[in-house]
Amino acid sequence: MTSRGAAIRYARALFDTALAEGKDPVAIARELNAFAHVVSGNEGLTRALTNPAIPASRKRGVIEQLIAHAGPMDSSLVKLLLLLADRDRLALINEMAQAFDNRLMDHQNVIRAEVVTAVTLPDDRIAAVQEGLASTTGRQVQLVTRIDPSIIGGAVARIGSTVYDGSVVRQLERMRETLTASGDSR
Repeated sequence: MTSRGAAIRYARALFDTALAEGKDPVAIARELNAFAHVVSGNEGLTRALTNPAIPASRKRGVIEQLIAHAGPMDSSLVKLLLLLADRDRLALINEMAQAFDNRLMDHQNVIRAEVVTAVTLPDDRIAAVQEGLASTTGRQVQLVTRIDPSIIGGAVARIGSTVYDGSVVRQLERMRETLTASGDSR
């Protein structure tokens, strides 16, 4: 199984356990992301925890110390982090945190979207785009906006792997394709 597949499996198990035990998955996501951030934010720690030459028992000791310094953490998350240390799978922490976040968003009926425009949009236009995407998807939309002057005008929206390209550049490309195709048919 790929590391991504394993990370998804661990995240699903943690999420399902949290729901079954009536725990708050949002709080667990926050704790997991904070822990992943601590590990990924320290290059030496990341190297040590992912180094196959370091015994799993020493990695577990490091994880136990990090958990002790982190303050109160969800017991299921603690068990999972220790399990990852015992199985020498700590390299999965970041992917597992992302997979947990994705699972949480699905549970909350939320989807991420990115909208690229040539110029900064006013807040009311951003809200209108967000409402339109919510209407299209039937889900709440967590919107990220980005500026790219190369699209000239219009907007490009990306939701997962689906792209809605309403940019001026794309419209010009379509016109060129149409004109080229009609010129070839003579």
